[in-house]
Amino acid sequence: MFLSVFDVFKIGIGPSSSHTMGPMTAAGRFLQLLSECSEIKGPASLRVTLYGSLAFTGKGHATDRAVALGLLGYTPADLDPDEAERRVVELSETKTLHPAGLPLLAFDPGKDIVFDYGPALPGHANGLIFEVFDADDELCLAETYYSIGGGFIVTAGERDAPAGTLQDEAKDWPYPFDTAASMLRMAKESGLSIAAMKRANELVGRKSGALEAGLARIWMTMNDCIDRGLTRDGELPGGLRVKRRAKKILEQLQRERGSNRTQPHAASDWLSVYAIAVNEENAAGGKVVTAPTNGAAGVVPAVLRYYLDHCVGADPARIPEFLLTAAAIGGLIKHNASISGAEAGCQGEVGAAAAMAAAGLCAVLGGTPEQVENAAEIALEHHLGMTCDPVAGLVQVPCIERNGIGAIKAVAAASLALRGDGSHFMPLDNCIEAMRQTGAEMSTKFKETSLGGLAVNLPEC
Repeated sequence: MFLSVFDVFKIGIGPSSSHTMGPMTAAGRFLQLLSECSEIKGPASLRVTLYGSLAFTGKGHATDRAVALGLLGYTPADLDPDEAERRVVELSETKTLHPAGLPLLAFDPGKDIVFDYGPALPGHANGLIFEVFDADDELCLAETYYSIGGGFIVTAGERDAPAGTLQDEAKDWPYPFDTAASMLRMAKESGLSIAAMKRANELVGRKSGALEAGLARIWMTMNDCIDRGLTRDGELPGGLRVKRRAKKILEQLQRERGSNRTQPHAASDWLSVYAIAVNEENAAGGKVVTAPTNGAAGVVPAVLRYYLDHCVGADPARIPEFLLTAAAIGGLIKHNASISGAEAGCQGEVGAAAAMAAAGLCAVLGGTPEQVENAAEIALEHHLGMTCDPVAGLVQVPCIERNGIGAIKAVAAASLALRGDGSHFMPLDNCIEAMRQTGAEMSTKFKETSLGGLAVNLPEC
């Protein structure tokens, strides 16, 4: 199935694509479904139940607030934080929703958003059910949604639909690669780069100007997020009292630049500070771009900013090439495995992001399609088995630092791949399958439930 660059890179808000953006989008979809329902004539009430990982770490990820915002008509991409906060407070006081064209809905977010800590729903670890009841407490309408990572939402019916029935799969893409092997084969046959093939697919039904403008907006949002994170200090919300570090690290690096006190490995610190800046903004609920998720949002921007600011011969005109190449790899990982921490652990988030960033950097540094595929494989391979174990359900510890280390691994992977000719032992497809199998076998304690790993091994003081 074709996955657009604008599906992989979505503008939204923190702290989580699957636990914040996804549930907000699901609420919006249910609101639309509700508006099309003719059976609700009089007073009604609404209940939302969160299951699996959404229940276990939903408080830390502000899932309940995200659901409320979605039901108030907001989407992640167009959220006005000040107005949204006022509307949420108003809803908590009135305990009433006013959907256009529908009767009033009784809805108390504190009571009617239910955290079910029992077994997850069968379709995915991130499930939620919306239910509307009439004045006699009879069920009028219900729908089940799954937040499958990266802000993507599917209904239970869509998830269970047979392969090949979705509209996207019926389109005639010029380069319909769904594996790394087919991608490399098509690149060889066409003589095109991975980015050029991805561009051709994107231009089916989309004008070139719209594609370029969209890519420019993605990078502008990523870069703005880095800059915001580099200028702010103080503590992150949530109760862990984690202090922002990006601003202080940047000041240290700027003081050392050009002096004889600069160590060669300071390049790694620049990569880390860019990534940390993004993920501190994400943890604070700021505007970020899924890359491919919020929890891994810092890796791709950090590596692209590193390319522009530090690499010899960097050319801003190649930003689209970087993003298109990265999106192609992200699409393969999502299609053949998962980018959801609740399904695959952090290997599916930071691991996928590192593979995407490594591929993008390798491409803009002159890598062949074979070298690009090799770079992605190296980066992903060395994240295999990584758990998702956020302390207190917050996207802070260890998530923020993991993005910095993921960016460093991505650059190392691209550099190693460029030292070779693209031939290597382990194909990317096999590495993606190993990641899928590892995620399937991983205990749910280590998949975004905060029931194991670092989440339960905390300082005593």
